[in-house]
Amino acid sequence: MSGSSLDGLDIVFTEFAEQRGKWSYDMIAAETMPYDAHWKLALAGATRLSAYDYLELHAAYGRYLGETVNRFIDKYKLHHQVQLICSHGHTTFHAPNKSFTAQLGDGAAIAATTGINVISDLRAMDVALGGQGAPIVPMGEKLLFEQYNWLLNIGGIANLSYRKEDSYIAFDVCPANAVLNKLAMNAGMEFDNGGQLAASGTVHEVLMQQLNAQAYYTLHPPKSLDNNFGQTILYPLIQSFSLSVNDALRTYTEHIASQISNCIGTFMQEPSSQTEQLLITGGGAFNTFLVERIQTTIAKYNIEVTLPPAEVINYKEALIMALLGVLRWREENTVLASVTGAARSSIGGAVWIGQEA
Repeated sequence: MSGSSLDGLDIVFTEFAEQRGKWSYDMIAAETMPYDAHWKLALAGATRLSAYDYLELHAAYGRYLGETVNRFIDKYKLHHQVQLICSHGHTTFHAPNKSFTAQLGDGAAIAATTGINVISDLRAMDVALGGQGAPIVPMGEKLLFEQYNWLLNIGGIANLSYRKEDSYIAFDVCPANAVLNKLAMNAGMEFDNGGQLAASGTVHEVLMQQLNAQAYYTLHPPKSLDNNFGQTILYPLIQSFSLSVNDALRTYTEHIASQISNCIGTFMQEPSSQTEQLLITGGGAFNTFLVERIQTTIAKYNIEVTLPPAEVINYKEALIMALLGVLRWREENTVLASVTGAARSSIGGAVWIGQEA
């Protein structure tokens, strides 16, 4: 799994068990393999390449994914144990309104490099069926984290899942770490550790109003965001105000918290009669100040923030990608139409046979 924050490649080795429709997992090994400067630049600039150079990067990144998986297998002594690789790849172009989405990382190259069967292109079928192609994690949340009605992942983009009885709704809320980290770089930091810089800043009300006035926030689910929304629209808007780094981070942190609260409010006409739990995962779960602001803004709905163990915070998305690969191999649905708005739920993913016959 590679996210829009470009911090690295999340890899997990997981064993799944299914009994009478109930799934469980054992996460045996997990690590984020950091990108070097070359890959950060290459992935960040992928959408500006010519078609020829883009396809060359697609193949090269696929080989890189395969080589990185091989190093992971060597490091954790997993030889002859890995039966299937599921690769989300790195999202570049995502335009479901034009019926296409693209993730870098050629599945054939991964299979050829590792000699292991591979599932890739997890979103394409849903988009072809008229869906958003995102989020695709709710199927995994439904099977592995069924005890939670609310699940929030804060990565480069924050996305929210809501389960009401047997129905699932999920969508991208707003850019999150992709913007926060870029703002922190203006202070010479890769990220705002624990939200300390933001905590010492002040909310700029005019900027806050303009951020909240973006047209995307008026749309109803299903909806999803392209990575460029935060980079080419919101970040330049913030920079146009010439704020201190602390004030910019404080204002954008409040923007994230308010948008999450607004989204929950669309489903909660009044506070829940019983306290409900919001499970937060992704790198943003370690942003103490952001989590505090989220808790404050959603308390009126009688919802409490829950943080799982660190391995779930860090690797829940990659864990779910692994499960989606298993479901695809079993020819079972991987994407929920109630989430994406597709004509039907679907079995998503291309299969590449890396093992010799």
